[in-house]
Amino acid sequence: MGLLSHRVERSAIVAGDHIYSWRAVFAYSHHGIYVGGSKVVHFMREQNMGSSDDSFASISAPSSKVPSACSTFPDCGFRQPRRAVVISCLDCFLDGGSLYRFEYGVTPSAFLTKLRGGTCTTAESDPPEAVIHRAMYLLRYGFGNYDVFKNNCEDFAMYCKTGLLILDTTALGRSGQAASAISAPLVALLSSSLNLFGSSPVGMVTATAGMYCVSRYAADIGVRTDVIKLPVEDMALFNGWEGPNEFADEDNDSFERPNELVRNDNPPAKRQRR
Repeated sequence: MGLLSHRVERSAIVAGDHIYSWRAVFAYSHHGIYVGGSKVVHFMREQNMGSSDDSFASISAPSSKVPSACSTFPDCGFRQPRRAVVISCLDCFLDGGSLYRFEYGVTPSAFLTKLRGGTCTTAESDPPEAVIHRAMYLLRYGFGNYDVFKNNCEDFAMYCKTGLLILDTTALGRSGQAASAISAPLVALLSSSLNLFGSSPVGMVTATAGMYCVSRYAADIGVRTDVIKLPVEDMALFNGWEGPNEFADEDNDSFERPNELVRNDNPPAKRQRR
């Protein structure tokens, strides 16, 4: 694992991996679940369904358009009506960027060496077949409304991998990117306060770095105490979203295609740290 992220070759990823790609010169990253066959299930803003980017924290950057006719994957960009979860080919998901794999089950010391959030967690991953099941189920029934700080693409991928949800639906989500974005301004404010008291530059830098790392670690889903393991079938009830019975008739036929797209992929051996 590098200090910033973990770049991998395409040949190194397997179905059930949580992958991501940096956007806008490492300003933010877009996350998804690789389901095999060069296909990725991911979550994006409903108001811009043609884009595979989050535009995290309202960063202005060129949109990554999912093509209407993809030569690699005919069903690229498929989604259910009124749903924000999409299945795309790996090329369109990456949008010309490099491929990175999100790491699970890392040690606290390894987590704290990261310069920013959104690359790893201390939480353990579930087996690949459970991860793929959640991703495909949410492709059919959705993942609620997109929210950059509480329900974004990283939150989607982390739920698919772990099945963990935060009990307080008004609290900050599981996203490491969101935790970093919230922590940085608060730490800057605290460091300014230390400067007013005449702290030495070295002491101020040390205290600031320590506060930033502690705040990021405390927000990690692997150490939080306000989380539960929730079956994907209960997601709608827990969050008050539209349930599986809503629009069931109109969804049944159209969902057959993405289900078939992953049916013939050979599932990888069970692994706990991916």
